[in-house]
Amino acid sequence: MNEQTIRAALAKYNLGKMLDGVHAHDGLVQVTLAIKREEAAALEPLRARIEAELSAMKGVQNAAVVFTAHREAAPPPPAAPPAAQVADILPGVKRVIAVASGKGGVGKSTVAVNLAVALARGGLRVGLLDADIYGPSLPRMLGITKKPEVRDGKMQPLHAWGVVCMSIGFLVEEETAMVWRGPMVIGALTQMLTQVEWGNLDVLVIDMPPGTGDVQLTLAQKAALFGAVIVSTPQDIALLDARRGAKMFEQVRVPVLGIVENMSYFSCPNCNHRTDIFGHGGAQAEAARMGVAFLGEVPLLLAIRETGDEGAPVTASDPGGEAAAAFMAVAGQVAQMLQGAAVAGPKISIE
Repeated sequence: MNEQTIRAALAKYNLGKMLDGVHAHDGLVQVTLAIKREEAAALEPLRARIEAELSAMKGVQNAAVVFTAHREAAPPPPAAPPAAQVADILPGVKRVIAVASGKGGVGKSTVAVNLAVALARGGLRVGLLDADIYGPSLPRMLGITKKPEVRDGKMQPLHAWGVVCMSIGFLVEEETAMVWRGPMVIGALTQMLTQVEWGNLDVLVIDMPPGTGDVQLTLAQKAALFGAVIVSTPQDIALLDARRGAKMFEQVRVPVLGIVENMSYFSCPNCNHRTDIFGHGGAQAEAARMGVAFLGEVPLLLAIRETGDEGAPVTASDPGGEAAAAFMAVAGQVAQMLQGAAVAGPKISIE
């Protein structure tokens, strides 16, 4: 199964200039059809028929046929997308939040995973989407090694620690390098949003890739984000990148819910001496400067790293520990924002 065999299968449809791109890698196929926006409804049966045929081909694990059209930029979405917008692309999902950072290496995925688990422990129905195509970390951090099933044309999310989840890492081997161009990455993300049976969720947490590029912009627009949680470490260089991330969300009218200071301090397990390895309080000061909430500080603890590597998030595997308490405090503030009411702790019911 390669690009040539896919193009050969498409030849009978006489797509001509409509065929804008074909990508095939490791059993995943994306075909892009360039059309006029007003033609989309009439061409939908053709798109579905091609997608079904490609999905049935030998060697194809998943196939997506997507429309694209060059048009003037649409006006930015409103600051707080109404539920109807979310329902258009994610029926059954009440809120979508992004966990983001301006750079890698600040523990964003660790925060995203433990935030999702903490919200689930508080009684919410929670989904978790790994949007980092090039470096998916959810399979390892959640301890999942199996592949999702496909029923009635939709992938079934996997379950771990009270959370339903999806990652490109569930579909490929752990050491596979995803050497993909932008359109295929966007296509894969679109599939994981629209072709996954997410079910009824109070909140879908998206673990964003680092940076401020196409993926972030696409998810901000397609998923109708309720808000974003920015993760940073205390030092100035990390805060500078966090600031860029926040500015990106500001430009696409997505509210920043607040900032989390990860690796905030280190306490020696032997003598309990506290060391501010990366400084301390920088994220709190930055939150005050930006006029957003400071969601809390998460210490640099061995247990967080060990449980993440073992596939048992510390919020679930050591719920009474210091690390879990820090994540639960962050989740409590996020839960209040999801409901829009001042309540104590994350155990709420979103209406």
